[in-house]
Amino acid sequence: MALCTALAEELARSGVRLAVISPGSRSTPLALALFREEAIETEVALDERSASFFALGAAQATGSPVALVCTSGTAAANFHPAIAEADLSAIPLIVLTADRPPELREIGAGQTIDQIKLYGDSVRWFAEVGSHEADDAGLLHFRSLACRAYATATGDPRPGPVHLNFPLRDPLAPVGEPDAVTASRRLALEGRRDGPLTVVEKPTCGADRPTVNRLVAMIQGAERILILAGRQTDTSIREPLARLANACSAPVLAEPTSQFRLGPHDRGAVITAYERIARRRESSLAPDLLIRLGEFPTSKQLRLWMAETDPAQTVIDPGYGWYEPVRTADLIVRCDVAALLHQIENTAEQRVEGPAGNRFWNAWMEAEKRERREIESSWTREGKLDAGEVHARLAGLQSDGGLIYTASSLAIRDQEESIPALDADVRFLANRGANGIDGLLASGLGAARATGGDTTIITGDLGFFHDVGSLALARNVEGRVRIVVLNNEGGGIFERLPQREEMDADEFEALMRTPAGLEVEKAATLYGLPFHRAPDLDALQAAFEADADAVSVIEVPVSG
Repeated sequence: MALCTALAEELARSGVRLAVISPGSRSTPLALALFREEAIETEVALDERSASFFALGAAQATGSPVALVCTSGTAAANFHPAIAEADLSAIPLIVLTADRPPELREIGAGQTIDQIKLYGDSVRWFAEVGSHEADDAGLLHFRSLACRAYATATGDPRPGPVHLNFPLRDPLAPVGEPDAVTASRRLALEGRRDGPLTVVEKPTCGADRPTVNRLVAMIQGAERILILAGRQTDTSIREPLARLANACSAPVLAEPTSQFRLGPHDRGAVITAYERIARRRESSLAPDLLIRLGEFPTSKQLRLWMAETDPAQTVIDPGYGWYEPVRTADLIVRCDVAALLHQIENTAEQRVEGPAGNRFWNAWMEAEKRERREIESSWTREGKLDAGEVHARLAGLQSDGGLIYTASSLAIRDQEESIPALDADVRFLANRGANGIDGLLASGLGAARATGGDTTIITGDLGFFHDVGSLALARNVEGRVRIVVLNNEGGGIFERLPQREEMDADEFEALMRTPAGLEVEKAATLYGLPFHRAPDLDALQAAFEADADAVSVIEVPVSG
C-alpha cells in the first residue's frame, strides 16, 4: 500500500483531480490509494468500457489527465476503444492496470492475459512497473513514475494516454503495512510538500520568426483567403481568429467543435453552410490560399472541393497528428494555434479595403445567406421533425457556459450542416478521433461530471442503445444533463451511402439500417431517469427546460 499511496500522492500533486475506478480484487492497492487521497475525487463504474469513456469525456472537457483503474484480465482490454480515441484526439489519460505477477502468467491462472504493451502504439508511454519494496528506492521510483506519467500524458507536442501496468502480489489488502515500510529518507516517505517530486514545464509557444514572416507574406500575397476552423477543445482561438479574419477579409468555415461558430465574439466572418456551398463548386468562391486550423471539418464535399481547387494551403496545428486528408498542404506549422494567431496579427498589416470592400468575402457572405435560407426552408412542419432543426433549436436553448456533446455518425453531420452562428457561449465536444459511436453516453456524462455545467448529450437511437449500460453512470453526475435521442429507427447515415441503392432492400434493412426495435422510455425507466418524448418543437423546449437538477432522457422522433 505504501508504494501505491506514494503514487497517488504524486498524481494529486501533479494535478490529477479525478480517478475512475472499476472494482476488482487485484487492483485493491491502487483503488484504495486513490480513494484515500483527499485531493482526488473518485468515481466507481462497474463496466470498464463505460468507465474508460467516462474518464475520456472528463479529460476532454477539462484538458486535465484523469486516472483510470481496473483489475487484471479482460477488464483491461475493455479500456482499449477509449484509449484509441484518446490517442487520436490527444486526450490525456493515465491508465493504471493491475496484473498478475510474473510467476502466475502463462500457467493457466485465472483472470490473466498478456497485458504487456496491451494498447500498442495507442499510448504515449508504457511501463511495466515490476515488484518493489517500500524502501527509499521503491518509494522514489513510484513517485517518479507518477510525475513522468502526468508529464507524458500532458506532453508537448502531443498529449494522450499513458499506461502503467502493476503486477501485484498477495496480500492485496493493507495487512501488516507498518512493518513493510523500510524507507528512511523523508523525500521518499513524504515527497515534496509544496508540489510534485518532479515538475516538467511546458510553456505555450507560437512559431519562430521566419515561419511567422513566411505566413504573413503568404497572407499579404493572396487575394482570396479562406480559413477552415476544425476541432478545438477550448475557446482560446475565438478573439484572435475573429480579428485575423476581418483583417484579412477571410471567411471562416467553422464547424461547431471549432468553438468558433458560437460564442460572444465577433462572428461576422463565420460560414456555416459550407457543405451545401461546396456541392455547387462555384469558381468565384474558390480560394487561392487556404488556412486550416487543426483537423479538416467533417464535411466530405468540402474536402473534395478543396482537393479539386488545390489552393496554396497552410495547416496550423499543435502537433497532435498528421491531419492532411487531401494531401495537398504546402506548409504545416506545429505550435499553439492561439499563440500563432496573435503573432500573425501583430506582424501583418491590416488590408486597406477591409471585408466590406472585398469581392471574395462578399461572395461568400451572399452564398451563406442563400444556403441558410434554403436549409431553414427545408425544415418541414409536417410529420416528424427534421434532425437539423432539432440541432439548431438545441444550440439556441443551451445556456451560456454549457456544453453539447455529440455522437459521431449522422448526428455530428446533421449538426455541422444545420446550426447557425449564434452568440451563445457554448462548447461543442465529440469523439472524432476514431469516430466510433461507442461510449458516447459515458463520454458526455464524464464531461458533465468534470465540468459541473449544464450539458446536453445528442445521439441517435443506435448510439443510445449501443452504450445504454452507461446510463448507470448518471448517478455519479450532479446538475442538469439532457440526453437527447434523435430516433430515426436505425442507422440513418447509411441512407446517404451508395449501399442504399446498390443493395437489395431487405439486405440493406437487415445489415445496414438495423433498427433496434427497442423502446427508449423503458431504458430510461430501468435506470430511474426522467423521460420525455418530444414530437414537436414546443414539446422539445418544455422537456429541455424540465428536470433542473437531474439527468433526463428526451426522445425526439426525427425523419431520415
